[in-house]
Amino acid sequence: MIRAYDEIIDFIASGTTPDSVARFELSQLTKDYVADLLHKEKTVGLTEEESSELDHFVKLEHIMRLAKAKARSFGSR
Repeated sequence: MIRAYDEIIDFIASGTTPDSVARFELSQLTKDYVADLLHKEKTVGLTEEESSELDHFVKLEHIMRLAKAKARSFGSR
């Protein structure tokens, strides 16, 4: 089973550089899946597993935003 946050984990595990971190973008498939989870959360509710998945994704996505900002600062030195 592939989870929304697996794409971020795979990216980190493959090794990174400041430039690759700054350029990292989620696939459209993952973006659409997360949008579906968010919509479902607001309308019918999520299962416990889906809620946990979304929570993990949000945390990792926040970390990636912070890492991207830091990586961009390395590029401007």
